[in-house]
Amino acid sequence: MIANFSSFLPFKKQDLIKSLLLLFLAFLLTACQSSAVPLEFAPDGKIVQQAIALQLEQRLNPLSEQLKTTKPRLNINNINVQNIDTVTIGDLPSYHLTGTYNLKLILPRQEIKQNKNKFDVYLQRQAEGKTWRLLSKDNKTSKQESVWKSYLISM
Repeated sequence: MIANFSSFLPFKKQDLIKSLLLLFLAFLLTACQSSAVPLEFAPDGKIVQQAIALQLEQRLNPLSEQLKTTKPRLNINNINVQNIDTVTIGDLPSYHLTGTYNLKLILPRQEIKQNKNKFDVYLQRQAEGKTWRLLSKDNKTSKQESVWKSYLISM
């Protein structure tokens, strides 16, 4: 005698299939939700200019100290952002910007102009939304985990 177990189940096969299908679709929709950072909140040109200046100062200041010379004044203009990628770093929305800019280094006895210098910056708006930070990867750590250093951008 063959037992018919379908009579013991409180629901039909069609109901089970519909429930599983609905559960799968709900999972699929949840997985496809974008956690992307909105571009509307991307930094403006002044923030990008200050980030580039801060990045340059971090490179030029040690050199000026080593050579025992006056730190050059920087004039950054014609910033052309070519690409903006949104990323999340440390659970906060961040922006990876690349592009070009023109630079004028003002030294005590001369001015040096450079056109179409490339830049590559990571910028992060802080949780309260009032300040921005320049982020840079710490190359001294292992490649398996990314450690970021952050620097406040003066407003």
